[in-house]
Amino acid sequence: MDEHEKSDSPVVPTNSPNKATTVAAEVGEERGLAEGNTDSTTRPGHRAGEDVPNGLDRVREVARRDKEARFTALLHHVDLDRLWAAFVAINPKAAPGVDKVTWDAYGQDLRANLEDLLRRVHSGAYRASPSRRVYIPKPDGRLRPLGIATLEDKILQRAVVEVLNAIYEEDFLGFSYGFRPGRSPHDALDALSVGISRKKVNYVLDADISDFFSKLDQAWLRKFLEHRIADKRVLRLIDKWLAAGVIEDGTWSETTEGSPQGASVSPLLANVYLHYVFDRWVRQWRKRHARGDMVVTRFADDFVVGFQHLGDAQRFLTDLRERFAKFNLELHPDKTRLIEFGRFAASDRKKRGLSKPETFDFLGFTHVCGKTKDGRFWLRRITIKKRMRAKLKQVRAELRRRRHLPIPLQGRWLASVVRGHLAYYAVPGNIDAVRAFRDQVRRHWRETLLRRSQRSRMTWERFNRIGNRWLPPARIVHPQPNVRFDART
Repeated sequence: MDEHEKSDSPVVPTNSPNKATTVAAEVGEERGLAEGNTDSTTRPGHRAGEDVPNGLDRVREVARRDKEARFTALLHHVDLDRLWAAFVAINPKAAPGVDKVTWDAYGQDLRANLEDLLRRVHSGAYRASPSRRVYIPKPDGRLRPLGIATLEDKILQRAVVEVLNAIYEEDFLGFSYGFRPGRSPHDALDALSVGISRKKVNYVLDADISDFFSKLDQAWLRKFLEHRIADKRVLRLIDKWLAAGVIEDGTWSETTEGSPQGASVSPLLANVYLHYVFDRWVRQWRKRHARGDMVVTRFADDFVVGFQHLGDAQRFLTDLRERFAKFNLELHPDKTRLIEFGRFAASDRKKRGLSKPETFDFLGFTHVCGKTKDGRFWLRRITIKKRMRAKLKQVRAELRRRRHLPIPLQGRWLASVVRGHLAYYAVPGNIDAVRAFRDQVRRHWRETLLRRSQRSRMTWERFNRIGNRWLPPARIVHPQPNVRFDART
């Protein structure tokens, strides 16, 4: 009997399994997947001890060994413990969906609610609810549509995503970072920095997919999912979420394409779509066509590709446009640029009588060709100015709303704001921008305190004592990119 057919087999193999059990290094990047991804064990569910065997371990092992295996029995892994863990992981303060059920209300009779949800899921009686459409401002001034799912849909989507991650984390490539377990934006930033610094990169394609989540082709997505998923019940669940539609201003509208941004399942579906449309294609293109070094970093629908040769970059961009057109995608015309950038870009441009190399933005940072004190190339990352201005505008408005609160309450809130900013933006080389953010927060705070009374005695001496007490100092909290990158890979 084939090992796949033994008791409780979750898969049907379509060819002989690959005997290799190690993940091959990414071509051209001299590295495998980040530590903690492919070999990680799934988090045990509610009340399960740390050493309790997890049912997804066999799924993960088969997915690692046999890249053609299709999994026929997955829904039974969505059990009460996994639903319970999904509920606990949801932010209790998250906005409710169209049914207006809050986290606290659902938790009043949690076991009965989860058991009822589990029964409906496994009997086929579960029905997905429409998402509630809201809009949030983007840094460029436009509005981003978000779909807020009901709490029950969030719980089930999280549980299903955890099951599917056991498969897809074995498939996704090393340069894919967005919304994956154990991978953060800083891991993507580190990889990009190390790639540009160590490889012969002279040109950078800074690209963004136009309206990706709204243009994702659901028919193609279904075909991609069926490469690995043969459990019809799981596929029907995904179909239900995609077809649930959205409610805006009390009116329901159908969603025939795209995936609702904000849904718990959307990031995984987006990664699956781009894994087949972009990642695997890029890996093959690099093998077949690149004449020189080439580095790739993708975070969701935002990606950067570095090239040694201009000819490679131009051909790649042409081929990429054609590739995307086949799958209902297109590059954003204003956010896609091919620029001269890298270790020798500044000197090469100077020889030709040109100005300094252009910069590009990625994951909140403007990337700049800089130099160390001894003249070596240094990829500097600086907070995007419009991002910082937008955040300070929000802080100022919120301070005005809180201006009559006691100073300790204001101080604790502002301290959390500054700590959050440091946690993301305090990378090496960005101390000036980090310090400027803290200084502006201090200035807005003092202005707010002065407005509390026409006879305020808030002198700079007194305010400095208050500011120094509550606001954490500006300092770099992240290591050099190569240090963390080398430790992980």
